Amino acid sequence: MKTDKHVNNIVQFSGNTELNRSSLPNIILSSDASKQRIDELQRFVQDVMIKGVDYGLIHGFSKPTLLKPGAEKLCDVFGFSKTAEVVNRIEQWESGIFAYEVKMELIRKDIGIVEAEGLGSCNSKESSFQQQDPYTIVNTVLKMAKKRALIDAVLSATRSSGLFTQDIEDFPKQSNIKGGDDLVTKVQLQTIFGIVNEIDMPTDVAKEMMKMTFGVERSTQLTKKQASDFIQDLLHLKEAYEEVRK
Repeated sequence: MKTDKHVNNIVQFSGNTELNRSSLPNIILSSDASKQRIDELQRFVQDVMIKGVDYGLIHGFSKPTLLKPGAEKLCDVFGFSKTAEVVNRIEQWESGIFAYEVKMELIRKDIGIVEAEGLGSCNSKESSFQQQDPYTIVNTVLKMAKKRALIDAVLSATRSSGLFTQDIEDFPKQSNIKGGDDLVTKVQLQTIFGIVNEIDMPTDVAKEMMKMTFGVERSTQLTKKQASDFIQDLLHLKEAYEEVRK
């Protein structure tokens, strides 16, 4: 989200969000002011960043996950420009396998130096893409790699890893753990149904995904860990759909 204007001590963001400049993080701080920087960043997150748009709360994780709009908003307020470079690519058109690794540099606009670098990768064999034609998602896979590199760089440059996790797909899957686990909660089920409806996924497709991935016929048979994994997959798929529509 880009800054529209500066008026005296007020900053206005697109979307008619206004706040006092004293709420914004200071981008030039000495090492002994790290606590102040964290406090200012926390105020900025509370005052400006929007839950469900800039960051998401996923059941089972203690910290919210930083999303692309939130990462871009932090880039703007900290004064970073972005440069992306594809450092590794696999494009096997015969077999339909595509993979990209992207390096993202965040450059301080005031002095022109690189503040941080981030790496992100994505490939067409990830579980979220298995129900799609690989030849139609090449650009989506590349965009996802860029997004992951951006979030990695922003967490490093803004020192905000204490507030946010890496993106949700970076967490290891735990669905292969069997036995001794509680069943899915009502909140998790509501989240699953909500995402499925948002992306207009047919019920039989959702059931097939669960059966292939977790070996269950009904969502009520999922464990908590499996439900968290399924929610991650659905959110990843939702984001992929949104990227395609852009």
